[in-house]
Amino acid sequence: MNDIIKNIEAAQLKAEVPQFSVGDTVKVYGKIKEGNRERIQVFEGIVIKKQGGSVRATFTVRKNSNGIGVEKTWPLHSPSVEKVEVIRHGKVRRAKLNYLRGRVGKSAKVKELVK
Repeated sequence: MNDIIKNIEAAQLKAEVPQFSVGDTVKVYGKIKEGNRERIQVFEGIVIKKQGGSVRATFTVRKNSNGIGVEKTWPLHSPSVEKVEVIRHGKVRRAKLNYLRGRVGKSAKVKELVK
């Protein structure tokens, strides 16, 4: 039974997965279906969490929209995610940036990683 599940999940993996980490500012191009039409909507924000592995991997992106914090969790290998574009690499020392939820303004920023 376990081999059957592994084969099904292996078929659903994306060939190219973008390389990004927690603290990075990303643009997520998500497909949205409205009636019989399909369009792409961009969601730009900071990656505050990555979890799971294989086909179950998800990541959470947070942004401020008109003074209100908005978070979206995306499945990494989902067909509804067109692409993930990294804008900035962030310098963080945590695996999960939950502390950003309580911050507003300049204190909610993440330093940029200079290579």
